[in-house]
Amino acid sequence: MIVLDEPYASEPLAQWLEESQHPVLDNGFARTVAPGKLNLVAPEEAVRRIDGGERVYTNSENALSWIADNVGNESLVRAIGLFKDKAAMRRALSSLDPELFFKTCSVDELFKLDFSQLEAPFVLKPSVGFCSMGVYAIQDRDDWERALADIQKNASTWHDMYPESVIGAGSFILEGYITGTEYALDAYFDEAGRARILNVLRHDFASPEDTSDRMYVTSAPIVRETSPLFTAWLDRVNALVGARNFPVHVEVRVEDGHVSPIEFNPLRFAGLGGTDVSWYGYGYRTYQAFLEDDAPDFDAAFAGKDDKVYTMSLLNPPASATGEEAFDYDAFAERFTNVLELRRFDVNRVGNYGFLFLETDADSAGELDFLMRSDLEEFLR
Repeated sequence: MIVLDEPYASEPLAQWLEESQHPVLDNGFARTVAPGKLNLVAPEEAVRRIDGGERVYTNSENALSWIADNVGNESLVRAIGLFKDKAAMRRALSSLDPELFFKTCSVDELFKLDFSQLEAPFVLKPSVGFCSMGVYAIQDRDDWERALADIQKNASTWHDMYPESVIGAGSFILEGYITGTEYALDAYFDEAGRARILNVLRHDFASPEDTSDRMYVTSAPIVRETSPLFTAWLDRVNALVGARNFPVHVEVRVEDGHVSPIEFNPLRFAGLGGTDVSWYGYGYRTYQAFLEDDAPDFDAAFAGKDDKVYTMSLLNPPASATGEEAFDYDAFAERFTNVLELRRFDVNRVGNYGFLFLETDADSAGELDFLMRSDLEEFLR
C-alpha cells in the first residue's frame, strides 16, 4: 500500500505505480498523479490492508497524519511516533550514545534559556522537522542570537508550507554537536526486523556552519564500504525499537567507526523524490525493493559504475531571495556535464527551487565543488 500526499510525487514513482498497479490510497492528491491510471483503493480498504500487516510506504511526511488518525496497527503507529519525534528517539536510543547531551523545550522556553548555561557547541532543531528547516549549528552566543531571530522570522512561513505533523516548531531539541562524516541511509526493517540497506549517500557540507541539503553523493565504493557498518548499527537500533516491515530514511554521523544518529524519517526514503537517485544511478527503485521485499543485487547494480558519482542536490534559495525572483534553470543546468534530471519546484510552496540529479566522474570534483558552494544568487532573475 502506498499513501501519496503533497507536495510532490516524482515521475519515476508515478510511472512505476501506473505500470505495477500497486494499490494507492484514494485521496485528493493521488487523483492528480497520473489521473485515471493508478490503482486507487478506498480509505476503508486501505485501513484494512495496513491493519492486516500489508507493507505501507509514503512519498511525503504529510501522509503520516492520515495514518495516525485512521490506522489501528499499534506497532506501526508506535514506530512512526518514535522515529518522527527526535527527542523520543534520543531517549529510546540513549544507551547507544550515553554521553551525548540533549535537552528539549517548548518554543516559549527556548527564548528564556540562559545561553551561558548551555553546553556549546550544539545543534538546535525542531523536535519534529523536515529538510533542515529550523536547524542551526550553534558555536557561540552570536550563533544563538541569530538562530532565535531566524526562528522568530520564519516559523510562520514553515507552517504555511507544511503541517504541524511535518514541522513541529512548537517544540525544540538541543543536542550535542556530533562530529564525523555524515551519511544518509535509505533502508528498511524486514518481516523479522532485520535491517536491509537500499542506498547510502554521503552528505557533504561547504563549512561547519552549513546545515543545508545541497550535497548528497553516492557511488558504488561508498555503498560497498559502508553498508556492513550501517546494517549492523541499524540491527542494534531495531533491537531497541522492534519495527517490522518498516522503511526509514536515516541521517547519521560516523567517527572512528562509531555511528551516531541525527534523525530518522519514518515510512519513506529520501524526501521530495530524492530517493530516485538510485534509479538514475543504478537502475533500481528503492520503494519497489521495499514493497516487494526484494533488496537489490549491488554487484549487478554497480557493474561498470565504480568510476561514477551520483548526486542529489536540493537547491535552497540564498538568504537575499524574496521568493519573487525567477530561477534560471537553463543557465544553471549548463554548468554541468551530465544532468540526469532537474526538477522544478515552486519555491514559495516547497521552500526550494528544485532537485538536481547529476552524474560525474569520480576524479572530477569541480562541478560538485561549485554546486556545494554556490549560493545560486547568480541564477536569480
